[in-house]
Amino acid sequence: MTLSDKLFIDGTWRKSASGRTTKLVNPATEEVFGEVEAADVSDVNMAVESAHRAWESGWRDMTPGKRTEILFNVARKLREHIEELGQLEMLQIGKPVSDARDEAGLGARCFEYYAGAVTKFCGQTVPVSRGGFDFTLRQSMGVVAAIVPWNFPFPIAAWKTAPALAAGNCVVLKPASLSPLTALKLGELAHAAGLPSGVLQVLPGSGSAIGDALVTHPLVRKVSFTGSTEIGRRIMELASRDIKRVSLELGGKSPNIVFADADWERAAESSPMSVFANTGQDCCARSRMFVERSIFEPFVEKFVAATKKLVVGDPTKTETQLGPMVSASQRAIVEEFLADARRRGSKFVCGGGRPHPKGYYLEPTVLLDVGKEDRCWKEEIFGPVVAITPFDDEAQMLRDVNASPYGLSGSIWTNNLSRALRVSRAVQSGVLSINSHSSVHVEAPFGGFKQSGLGRDLGMAAMEGYTEMKNVYVGE
Repeated sequence: MTLSDKLFIDGTWRKSASGRTTKLVNPATEEVFGEVEAADVSDVNMAVESAHRAWESGWRDMTPGKRTEILFNVARKLREHIEELGQLEMLQIGKPVSDARDEAGLGARCFEYYAGAVTKFCGQTVPVSRGGFDFTLRQSMGVVAAIVPWNFPFPIAAWKTAPALAAGNCVVLKPASLSPLTALKLGELAHAAGLPSGVLQVLPGSGSAIGDALVTHPLVRKVSFTGSTEIGRRIMELASRDIKRVSLELGGKSPNIVFADADWERAAESSPMSVFANTGQDCCARSRMFVERSIFEPFVEKFVAATKKLVVGDPTKTETQLGPMVSASQRAIVEEFLADARRRGSKFVCGGGRPHPKGYYLEPTVLLDVGKEDRCWKEEIFGPVVAITPFDDEAQMLRDVNASPYGLSGSIWTNNLSRALRVSRAVQSGVLSINSHSSVHVEAPFGGFKQSGLGRDLGMAAMEGYTEMKNVYVGE
């Protein structure tokens, strides 16, 4: 396995203009295992200009059949390297290797889906009152900046890049500084599969160093960002200067609602992974649980028992379910939340400590008696912590659910179809699962309400978001 350690610009590996690098740390061992060139503003300019040339010189006008062929070739190349991609993901962020392999496969599926979508994506003919002939076109925007986070680096890079390319845009991909390796490998493999030079650029480096330059560059016409709500606000402000299109997938504080008429035992046994998967570093994590009071105590008992069975440890082992947190600083943030919960008198049913002396590990933690104004209830923790509360009244519970400024995902457990439909309509969230915890499907739109963002990734909605609609009228 080779580590790509340079910028990927115009189809070639380049050193950063500044000569600066970023050290990479294995979260499971706390050891530095490599370093990667860190882009600066001049590198941003070079990458964007190269992408714009590639767009103007052929990618936007390439026949749909040819673009389909290339994207299917990219998907095949990714499938050939799933093990390598999984190993890189595990190494850079501590993701359990079984999950990392699955997510590499998800990235390949994204390219397969959008390769197939190219020839099914079209405008409309519109009957108009004046007669004549009216039709709409879906046209590419130009250069898209795709800024991806460290918690799911490869799949999110794929689900932004694939639809943007399928729609005829060129992409400048900015991975998180903690997790650049799989993005760089994506650039390498995509071009080896036949993607023309300049169509996909990859710029590792600090967001604080190059983020503003990327978002404000006059040739960038769309910014697609996944990350914190705070940075999303900053991107939105900067993009507003020249009315750039933006899509933002931001924070979450998702609910998990369990009614007494549900198969609540199954819900209790499966729900721990709805919040603790990826060590809780997931904007879809169901970190607020609302359980109907008549089943509250037995539900908590089963939930805690299932939590204690989770295997926390070495991400190289296939039996591991939870690896370390991504960094010492991220663990420290979560531990401050836990310290606040202790000060406020919350009950720790399990967890709260460090299970291993080496690595950035943290036990999955279950809290009871968390106040509605407490930080652990209101704020996104982005770690393996869940707060569980009982409810008596559906209407009041829904008011509590919707009191959050976030609205990304959530689950509803009930065997009453009328209730399932009623509650799913009432919950202010972009993605919901009934009797399930599944949030992400390549074929379906993904995104949030309120401060969880705007626009949608995945599904045909994502492809629409990477185009401008043009209306053309032909007179008689």
